[in-house]
Amino acid sequence: MHVEMRVQGLMIDPITQQPMIVLRDPQSDAKLPMWIGAFEANAIALELEHVKTPRPMTHDLLAGLLDDLSATLTKIVITDLQENTFFAVLHLDTPDGAKQIDSRPSDAIALALRCDAQIWASEEVIESAKNIDLTEGYKETERFREWLEGLGEDDLGKYEM
Repeated sequence: MHVEMRVQGLMIDPITQQPMIVLRDPQSDAKLPMWIGAFEANAIALELEHVKTPRPMTHDLLAGLLDDLSATLTKIVITDLQENTFFAVLHLDTPDGAKQIDSRPSDAIALALRCDAQIWASEEVIESAKNIDLTEGYKETERFREWLEGLGEDDLGKYEM
């Protein structure tokens, strides 16, 4: 079973200083934090802020290619979590039929935002993410979990999509 998610925010993890995106289930308020690379964070931030670059960025190029090939990104699904690594699948409607393509979640989210596609996560991934060591190598895991659970509209709601 899959749950539709919304981008709640993009921020820097205060402990690791790494970019992270937080997805939220609007029905249950469950949060799904994912650490992402700086380039992917920039691509997501540009789209969240509605910034148009003079030349197409990689995800803009991909969205343009899909359009030119008469393909539609219908949704992305975050399908799995293995050893603290998330996995995603792009779901495309093409002239040749439905296609599914493996993707990193950060790239899938950046593309979904550009294509107005839905973002989904499997219930198993959401549940499993509650049990991962969010701050591997840090002694402040519990404090970080409390901070994450306490994030509210004022902290991340600016980007609710």
